[in-house]
Amino acid sequence: MNDGAQSPAACDPNVEDPAEVEDDPSSTLLDLTSCQLHDLDSVDLPPYLTELDLTTNRLSALDPRIAHLSNLKKLSLRQNLLTDAAVEPLSTWHDIAGLEELVLRDNQLKKIPDASIFEKLLVFDVSFNEITSLTGLCRVTNILKELYVSKNEVMKMEEIDHFLELQILELGSNKLRVMENLQNLTSLQELWLGRNRIKAVNLCGLTCIKKISLQSNRLTSMTGFESCVALEELYLSHNGISKMEGLSSLVNLRVLDISSNKLTSVDDVQNLTQLEDLWLNDNQIESLEGIAEAVAGSREKLTTVYLENNPCAKSPEYLGVLRQTFPNIQQIDSNVFC
Repeated sequence: MNDGAQSPAACDPNVEDPAEVEDDPSSTLLDLTSCQLHDLDSVDLPPYLTELDLTTNRLSALDPRIAHLSNLKKLSLRQNLLTDAAVEPLSTWHDIAGLEELVLRDNQLKKIPDASIFEKLLVFDVSFNEITSLTGLCRVTNILKELYVSKNEVMKMEEIDHFLELQILELGSNKLRVMENLQNLTSLQELWLGRNRIKAVNLCGLTCIKKISLQSNRLTSMTGFESCVALEELYLSHNGISKMEGLSSLVNLRVLDISSNKLTSVDDVQNLTQLEDLWLNDNQIESLEGIAEAVAGSREKLTTVYLENNPCAKSPEYLGVLRQTFPNIQQIDSNVFC
């Protein structure tokens, strides 16, 4: 094995030896995770493979034999040393055009790779690279279900409006300032935009979305979610929000996280009858007086409440008041009750 690397089977007891895979036609997955391979020269690639997992290796080039795995559905090249030039051959490998999942997460890419030949692609992951623009996404098939471009250097939401069937969009940890071009994404279920520079909420009319994360942005207001009546989880921690508002129509909300903001009171949640988790820690809430009325609709439903690091949490009656207020509470801050 080159560079003193172990055989794939020796890397992990759960990894099948390629020789054994070849003798077993029923096995269509080759998992070479964490083998620290610099190339695949000593590895057999059976032609009937449907999944090839090369996560956490030292690959800086693609083995041309992959191009002939015509049954391949999932290809993971996560956490390798691949550059833009190294992945260019993918755009010409028509024998694997039936690929449904392509993972290029955690490499050295500076642009969106050309994935235009993969007309059946459902999952595309280029997170944790050095990508500065979403230019190139317009060539990705419009049947895509999941798109991950987190932890890059992207500054603008563009070339996404043709993803009519997209269900998950992950653009966290970039340099986005504006929410835009979402209006056609009517199938979207999850939108992850944490750790950006967004100052205002603009969901472009989306009404069916179920999970939204805008943690660690520059929001000062909660307005903008009113029409998201299907919303079940909303994460807004680490912003500059001073007032709870625009929540009364979110009757399906189960999880609400507004921790680490500038709130002084609990408001606009009395209609949220499905609320189970309420995170309000690290704010400026002075008193627990009136909290029972504020959360009247979910008193019986709430099982987890965080209010630590608020002035009200210094009261000696703090835990007792909350346990009396919420009869089915299971956790208050780090305190878990049976």
